[in-house]
Amino acid sequence: MRYGYTASRSAKLNFITHMPLSPGDKLGPYEILAQIGAGGMGEVYRARDPRLNRDVAIKVSKTEFGERFKREAIAIAALNHANICQIHDVGPDYLVMEYVEGTPLEGPLPLGQALKYAVQICRQRHLLVRPGAV
Repeated sequence: MRYGYTASRSAKLNFITHMPLSPGDKLGPYEILAQIGAGGMGEVYRARDPRLNRDVAIKVSKTEFGERFKREAIAIAALNHANICQIHDVGPDYLVMEYVEGTPLEGPLPLGQALKYAVQICRQRHLLVRPGAV
């Protein structure tokens, strides 16, 4: 089960308590394979989209998405670049994105490597600096 629900009919309020997902759980059509990250705002999972026969990354918020996540989804969807993951779907508290194989960065990075990444980011910054992108 994805959520525990408690409702007060008189106040017409739903209180949603976030529960972590486990391998085999379903989130919409997606089957959770493994948790691949976590932070203060939620978790990231590797999942399988059986409709398109591909793995995806699902970013799940601890709460229902607010304006920040709506802006993030719109910004990501507006971009098309090899170094930026594609967004495939959005739900009330999750984003479904392209799954990219790799390993997380371990820090602190050596100065030369950090500068190399900074140059790559700066070269792509023009994609974000345009009206309506962020």
